[in-house]
Amino acid sequence: MLDVRRMQVLRAVITSGSVTAAAAHLGYTPSAISQQVSALEKETGTVLLERVGRGVAPTAAGLLLTRYADVISRHLAEAETALADLRAGRAGRLSLRYFASVGPTLLAPALARVRREHPGVAIDPRLADPDDALAEVARGDADLAVVVRRPDEARHPGIRVVHLSDDAYQAVLPSGHPLAAGRVIDLADLAGEPWVGSEPPGPCLTPIVDACAAAGFSPDFVTTSEDYATAQGFVAAGLGVSLIPRLGLSARHPGVAVRRVRRPEPVRAIHAVVRASALDQPALRTLVEALRVSAGQ
Repeated sequence: MLDVRRMQVLRAVITSGSVTAAAAHLGYTPSAISQQVSALEKETGTVLLERVGRGVAPTAAGLLLTRYADVISRHLAEAETALADLRAGRAGRLSLRYFASVGPTLLAPALARVRREHPGVAIDPRLADPDDALAEVARGDADLAVVVRRPDEARHPGIRVVHLSDDAYQAVLPSGHPLAAGRVIDLADLAGEPWVGSEPPGPCLTPIVDACAAAGFSPDFVTTSEDYATAQGFVAAGLGVSLIPRLGLSARHPGVAVRRVRRPEPVRAIHAVVRASALDQPALRTLVEALRVSAGQ
C-alpha cells in the first residue's frame, strides 16, 4: 500500500517546484524530503521526479500520484471537518427507542430541545419493546432507550442508567362505581373486582402484581388490553376496573373515574439507558439532560 504521507511530500515538491522549497514549507530538511521521495519511488517501482537544470520536474507517474494526493488531501480535510462537527454536536445522528406513553410527555419536549440546540443532528425515534430497546443500546444499534426497570434488575456492563421518573399507577373505575365517591382508594378495596388488564407481561405489569400481592390478593383479569385507551373503554363499558400509570392517562375516557391508590401505591420506574462510551456526543448528553428536565428533575 502506498504511503499517504510520502505522497503528500511528493505533492509539495511538485507544487513548490523544488526539494528545498518543499522542505521549507513542510518544516523538514532537504535531505529528509529526498529520502521520502526515494522511498516512494521504491514503493511504486518507478521514477517520480527527474532533475531539470538546478530543479526537478515530475514524470508522468509523479503527476499521476500528485493528482491522487490532491484528492486524498481534500478528503482528509473533509474528514477532519466532519469529525470536528460531530464532536461539537453540529452533525451526526441520534437513534433512540421509547415506549408509547412517554412519547407525548417526556420525549416530545426533550427532542424539541435537542433540535433547537443541535439543529444539524438527525434524530431517529422509534417505538420498541423495553427489553428489545435495552438490547439495541447494548449492541450499539441505538444511542438511547427510555425503559421501565425494576429496582433489583441487574446492571449491564458499559450501560449508564439514568433515573427519570417514578410513574404511579392510578385506579380507573366506571364513572358510577361506588368506590369513585372517594378521592383515594386502598388497593385492597379492589380485591373482589373483575379487572381489565392494561399491561402485557413484563416490567410494567410487575409493579401491579407485586402491589396486589402486598395488599393480600391476586387480581382477577377478566379481559386485557395492551393499550391504555382501549383499557379505559373496557372499564367505561363496565367490564371491570384497571390500574393505569399516570403517563398513560393524558387522554381520559369520559366514562371513567380516576382515583389515587394507596397501601401500597404501585409505581413503575422510568429510566434512560445509554452506553457510557457514547456520552462524549454533545447531542446525546443534551438529550439525557432534556429528558430529566421533562421528567421534573
